[in-house]
Amino acid sequence: MSPPFHSFVVFAEMRTGSNLLESNLNAFNGIECLGEAFNPHFIGYPNKSELLGLTVEQRDKAPEVLLERIVKGKGLLGFRYFHDHDPRILSQALDDRRCAKIILNRDPVQSYVSWKIARQTGQWKLTDVRRRKAAKVRFDPMEFAEHCARHATFRQQIVRHLQVDGQTAFYLTYDDLQSVEVMNGLARYLGVDDPLEKLDHRLKVQNPAPLTEKVSNPKAMETALSKRSIDSLDLAPDFEPRRFAAVPTYVIGSKTPLIFLPIRGSAETTVTTWMAKLDHVAEDALQSQFSQKNLRQWKRANKGHRSFSVVCHPLVRAHRAYCAHILGVGPRPYTAIRRTLVKRYGVPIPLEGLDESYDLAMHRAGFAAFLTFLKSNLSSQTAIRVDPAWCTQTHAIQGFSGFMLPDLVLREDELPEMLPDLARRMGHKAPPVLEKSPPDEPFDLAEIYDEEIEALATSAYQRDYMIFGFDRLR
Repeated sequence: MSPPFHSFVVFAEMRTGSNLLESNLNAFNGIECLGEAFNPHFIGYPNKSELLGLTVEQRDKAPEVLLERIVKGKGLLGFRYFHDHDPRILSQALDDRRCAKIILNRDPVQSYVSWKIARQTGQWKLTDVRRRKAAKVRFDPMEFAEHCARHATFRQQIVRHLQVDGQTAFYLTYDDLQSVEVMNGLARYLGVDDPLEKLDHRLKVQNPAPLTEKVSNPKAMETALSKRSIDSLDLAPDFEPRRFAAVPTYVIGSKTPLIFLPIRGSAETTVTTWMAKLDHVAEDALQSQFSQKNLRQWKRANKGHRSFSVVCHPLVRAHRAYCAHILGVGPRPYTAIRRTLVKRYGVPIPLEGLDESYDLAMHRAGFAAFLTFLKSNLSSQTAIRVDPAWCTQTHAIQGFSGFMLPDLVLREDELPEMLPDLARRMGHKAPPVLEKSPPDEPFDLAEIYDEEIEALATSAYQRDYMIFGFDRLR
């Protein structure tokens, strides 16, 4: 059986994420995206003089020759096409049913502001967050309206042509580019069934701040957009990888039909110890490692079951992750990540873990640097994974929805009252007292807390502070 397509075209615009999409496509065996092959100002990439043996001059004289070489190239070749690229090639690509069409869209306000910043800084790609060039730009209502109209007209032209010809395309949004599952689906659409385990994170998000922090006239922007349905002006763009229901980690009561959906770093041990005491069993008698199928069967057999999860203050949780995993005080030290944080991100802690030189001043400096790293990490600006120990709790709970949502989302500081109350509703007249969470080691958060530490946490976890209404720690 022959492959479904002999080539592909990505219909996109500047600052919609097409560079990232190209990077993801090129990670698959047998797929190669050749950049902006028909950009009138260069061929493929700004620093290249030829593509597939053709110079810019040769391509401009006969663009169909380059298109033919893409079709006949080794593997599945394709290119990115924007509204202002060579119009002579557009109808040929659209009419060719064996040329796969990929349509990439992004929120127009985000793409417009990103385009303005890139024009001002000259930085169109970012592979090292330390070299990021920041800038504030002026929002021009007339220019933005023209930007939207131009892109909408082009997109409507593409969609209309495909509808009339009875073709379909693979549609992507900017957020989809962070999902390895969606990228693997795109590869299958293109006829390549060799999935990736993870995405290439060499390209970094260049402008992760909220829109209102990226323009010099935010009030004028809000006024200009007041008639549009724009809900994301004050919310930091969400570049964090999606999370999914980790059902095997759910903890189920031995006798009481309670389901605990744990979020890493949010009172996990304290809650499971309490659940064991509630049923007068050892902790290893609690049930876990369920599959979705088995848990559905359990739920059907246990009418009246209740489920809950626990969130805690982002600063408290970040400090736990720092102590347990980066400093290595807990049972799961992240040795490789610690070394990378020291060498590449300037976290001032001993390379090989705690030693005699480690004191309170170093602890505060190290944790402050870790919080600074987290802001970039949660915005997909680093090569280090967003670990469940420090991902946003918002994303963790959203991930639960892939299978089930908890009946209750409790706050850690309210657990001494809320958990016994839940147990009484489940028929326990004298539920056990909840033990306090053990203090962090080697130093407690209270010993280093100040306004700067709080501000760093607020900046890194803006979404959690907003969604859950967390205030400063004290």
